[in-house]
Amino acid sequence: MLEVRNLHATIAGKEILKGINLTVKDGEVHAIMGPNGSGKSTLSAVLTGNPLYEVTDGMAVFNGKNLLEMKPEDRSHEGLFLSFQYPVEIPGVSMTNFMKAAVNAKRAYQGLEPLKAAEFMVLMREKRRLVGMDSNLSRRSVNEGFSGGEKKRNEIFQMAMLEPKLSILDETDSGLDVDAMRIVAEGVNKMHTDETSTIVITHYERLLDMIKPDVVHVLYKGRIVKTAGPELAKEIEQRGYDWIKEEVDAGD
Repeated sequence: MLEVRNLHATIAGKEILKGINLTVKDGEVHAIMGPNGSGKSTLSAVLTGNPLYEVTDGMAVFNGKNLLEMKPEDRSHEGLFLSFQYPVEIPGVSMTNFMKAAVNAKRAYQGLEPLKAAEFMVLMREKRRLVGMDSNLSRRSVNEGFSGGEKKRNEIFQMAMLEPKLSILDETDSGLDVDAMRIVAEGVNKMHTDETSTIVITHYERLLDMIKPDVVHVLYKGRIVKTAGPELAKEIEQRGYDWIKEEVDAGD
């Protein structure tokens, strides 16, 4: 599904990604962990087309297409989704109108007719139930006045509505209590299929107890320096990152 090779990227002239190699197959869940400042959020921003970042080398292929040549909106229409670490508020735009525009824009890209009003409302009710979202939230402006947990749940609701092929969750667990995290994780798990994949960016093994990864990567100094199974997350929870930093720095 996703093939990243030797990916380098800068922001404001400073190199952040220094040769990322990553392969995500259909149906896989990958976790990316690492100390602050390692480049985790930068990787998600580059893959989804944030214009603040400049790719200076490498490649990223998504379902056979050159991801780096696509506009951000086309990456979304092709099936790439990013759940933001800090979701933004959009005053004056209701969740209903926002999601209707997003869903129908994707359908237009695919050559499909827009959903009729009744069809769209049925879809919204179905997806709200999936993530345990209160119907009152969908009538309010996008994220305006939402708590941190409500914003994150709203991100998962948007993911459910858009049905992406590859979802990138950028520290979705940040600021969530255990109950809210469980609801978010259950929504992600219910949407997962053998044909969809997920990249979970997190600091904590706790979320990975709920969203079971197939592969865990550690990103440090702009490179993936260690890859293993779920047991790696548990080891990091127990030992921290210092032992990995020491191994990498000794090799450098």
